[in-house]
Amino acid sequence: MQKDTSTNAPSSTGAKIRHRKRSTEAVPEVTKANGGQLLVDDKSKYKSMLIRAYSSIWMIGGFALIIYMGHLYITAMVVVIQIFMAKELFNLLRRAHEDRQLPGFRLLNWHFFFTAMLFVYGRILSPRLVNTVTSDMVLYRLVSSLIKYHMVICYALYISGFMWFILTLKKKMYKYQFGQYAWTHMILIVVFGQSSFTVASIFEGIFWFLLPATLIVINDIAAYIFGFFFGRTPLIKLSPKKTWEGFIGASISTIISAFLLANVMGRSKWLTCPRKDLTTGWLDCDPGPLFKPDPYSLSGWIPHWFPWQEITILPVQGHAVCLGLFASIIAPFGGFFASGFKRAFKIKDFGDSIPGHGGITDRMDCQMVMAVFAYIYHQSFVVPQSLSVEMILDQIFMNLSFDEQQALYRRLGEILQQGFQSHS
Repeated sequence: MQKDTSTNAPSSTGAKIRHRKRSTEAVPEVTKANGGQLLVDDKSKYKSMLIRAYSSIWMIGGFALIIYMGHLYITAMVVVIQIFMAKELFNLLRRAHEDRQLPGFRLLNWHFFFTAMLFVYGRILSPRLVNTVTSDMVLYRLVSSLIKYHMVICYALYISGFMWFILTLKKKMYKYQFGQYAWTHMILIVVFGQSSFTVASIFEGIFWFLLPATLIVINDIAAYIFGFFFGRTPLIKLSPKKTWEGFIGASISTIISAFLLANVMGRSKWLTCPRKDLTTGWLDCDPGPLFKPDPYSLSGWIPHWFPWQEITILPVQGHAVCLGLFASIIAPFGGFFASGFKRAFKIKDFGDSIPGHGGITDRMDCQMVMAVFAYIYHQSFVVPQSLSVEMILDQIFMNLSFDEQQALYRRLGEILQQGFQSHS
């Protein structure tokens, strides 16, 4: 019996050793799934292309419908996208065994999420909400009070979550709980720190949201198509399926598309007018000089028999080219970052909610980088830096109570009357 035991022991140990080797050798399979070969050499590329194209058609169709419905519906779409992104990222480092020992711990993550949502969107949408309820005095007073104490409410919610976290700390689970606490805050920075710029751009005019988002989609599709048919030279090790041919072809396509799309979108008041309230009615405004066409003669450049001797260009098309350059050269690094992140955790996609594309986070990696740039560019190079009447009125509605506004109104009347008497 001792002999049998001694002979069986090494074999069982050897089996364990072989099992360990098999587990470590499985890692390259995950890496390969992450994109270990060029797309042009992928034998199943036509099947994946059809699935990807079918999903893209549905997404583009739904996106176009939401754009047609207006600012509030676009904002609601952004909120839904944020919730799905947070869900995918929360699940990334989640451990079922530890979560079963911490009842209510996941609810705490969502408490922080919705607190951050209230804080970010409260600051962005409060001027529009005030403008919406100015006709109803009761609602106006209620909204003014909520806006005045908005930061206090958000801070109280956050502190309650912080205390909740401390009170639920469990022995032998500290490392996991603090790791999840830090991961939750990083998710809030990634999701809200960037997508809040998206909502701000929407109310500056759908044009400043739609054009950058469309350019990212065009760049992604063009990179896929050029890489599908011509890709031979790997671009970056983090994402082996990305090729120089796809990158260059997508860059040229994106810049040309930016110039042409800006001319089309810039002629629609629905896309160019800013929304000052939270209603859904039709917008009518002076689009400003950026969206007024300037004629350019081509008689010295093209033959006389050519039918178009003159073209009209919107000044905003120059800004669109800058957005196109960023979308084609810098924004793809958001995708490279996501690829490196997925490789670090040995996963193929963040989720599987979109067939052929992965999860919502997989589609939004470049969009987030682009949204921040579009808002900063708009505020730095497009919006006039001087104060306007509308900006001053927004500050009055946000920061003064109704009695203070009445006092300001009377004081302005006195000043204007004195000025009129002195001039007369």
